Amino acid sequence: MTLPQRSRTFAVACALAAATALAVSGCAKSETSDSAGGDSSQAAQAAETPAASSGDGCTLETYGAPKLDLKNAVVGFSQSEKEANPFRIAETQSIKDEAAKLGVKKLLTTNAQSQLSKQISDIQDMLSQGAQFLIVAPLNSDGLEPAFQAAAAKKVPVLTIDRKVNATACKDYLAFLGSDFVEQGKRAADAMIKATEGKGKVAILLGSSGNSVTTDRTKGFVDQVKAQAPGLEIVAQQTGEFARDKGQQVMEQLIQSKPDITAVYAENDEMALGAVTALKAAGKKPGQDIKIVSIDGTRNAVQALVNGELNAVIESNPRFGPLAFATAQKFYSGESIPEDVIISDRAYDEANAEASLGGAY
Repeated sequence: MTLPQRSRTFAVACALAAATALAVSGCAKSETSDSAGGDSSQAAQAAETPAASSGDGCTLETYGAPKLDLKNAVVGFSQSEKEANPFRIAETQSIKDEAAKLGVKKLLTTNAQSQLSKQISDIQDMLSQGAQFLIVAPLNSDGLEPAFQAAAAKKVPVLTIDRKVNATACKDYLAFLGSDFVEQGKRAADAMIKATEGKGKVAILLGSSGNSVTTDRTKGFVDQVKAQAPGLEIVAQQTGEFARDKGQQVMEQLIQSKPDITAVYAENDEMALGAVTALKAAGKKPGQDIKIVSIDGTRNAVQALVNGELNAVIESNPRFGPLAFATAQKFYSGESIPEDVIISDRAYDEANAEASLGGAY
């Protein structure tokens, strides 16, 4: 993220954080059904504390949308991927929980099942059903223009979460809520450098193509390794599509084609856990023979860290409900919303993993 972008983010971040501080203490549904101990307050999602503020944000007037009371509104949520991934499960549940908590009149929810054409039609269908405000988790950074145009024609604001779109804020969509993905990649690189002492050969399990998460997490990691650890060589980059089975398949291939790999950077936890399975089947000890760093913060990944099978996990908090609705309330009260509202993410390592397990999703 560029400094101008970050400065725009800072314009109302503190206010949003304060507004949601009490609302975000609950824990969303996790992949596992057990209730681990630990500090559950780590489930909270909040905007970063700004160091400065400047730039114009988006207001109800500049966006051209009618005033709305969310309690009496029809709100639509478009999920991009099937809810087999813990991130998606927690994200959708968080939206549903917060809508119920606020007493939203009607919440429409759809799932695009990783199909761009379906996400477009899903959004258009919700508009036909009377949606007055939309929260969208985009499948890709490009391609949703027909859906956004349909929303604009009805003066329905679109708040995007977790993946950025290549469009104009306060025109094509209201704002973006999510993590600084480049920073996540840098933090993953720092953790990898620590785990490997800056030496060895690392393979990257890339996420799905065509979205900002994969691009930025790759850039952050590659740039940081190049700058800080020239002795750590990136020898392979292959997509695992953010899926556990694909991550396992790619790792199985890499074990054969790159037998001298000493480390793996997985751009989400599901691929990391797939890699763990492949390495075990090959008679290797993940976390020892092959260092592994991933991003997300799922319960199963943090447990794998406790078990010594992963070396670090950078969180990407999926609990968008409280912050998304707080942002909407700010918008409809006439306050200015920055182009980007960046959330703060924690990091899990061997020192805090066990105590922090209760805050994972």
